[in-house]
Amino acid sequence: MKESEAPFINLGNHLKYVREQSRQSLEEVSGAVEIEERQLERIEAGLERPSEDILLLLISYFGVRDREAVQLWELAEYDSDLPEEIKSVHGVSHSQDGKPMVMLLAVDVRTMYSDGLEVMVNPAGVTLHFTQTAGPSQQASIARIGMSHQQAEQVIRTLEQTLLKAKYLGNTKLLPPDTRNL
Repeated sequence: MKESEAPFINLGNHLKYVREQSRQSLEEVSGAVEIEERQLERIEAGLERPSEDILLLLISYFGVRDREAVQLWELAEYDSDLPEEIKSVHGVSHSQDGKPMVMLLAVDVRTMYSDGLEVMVNPAGVTLHFTQTAGPSQQASIARIGMSHQQAEQVIRTLEQTLLKAKYLGNTKLLPPDTRNL
């Protein structure tokens, strides 16, 4: 195949490599970013350039960081500048001469406990908003997590399996039961 027949072959190869390293199928990834499997095949073959939104979703979904995120954006050859999502989420800033520079960000690995949850659903996916009681009739936001419909279904299955294992196999990693209402 000539390069002119696959103008985005380098981008496609890189995305395919990232997908294969994460050990995910075309079906899983296309479902997660909500595009047709055939479209993802064409993107990985270099025949089609993903829209900027789809590339940002893929970068986020695979957890691509720093220089690799910038490299994917550059391989896509968009006319626009590097989006803020890549700059801020992936720790990429620009020096005064406009060249990308990488900043290291601290990651908070503490476990945040929640006693409240709001679930919002729209055509794009599901958002879980976890809260914690902060005082009389006050809720503090703990975390907000967005995901595709397919990923939300997988979260439900995983939670069900984990709770069943804990119940019947005596796993001690569960939170203690809430005894405030007893």
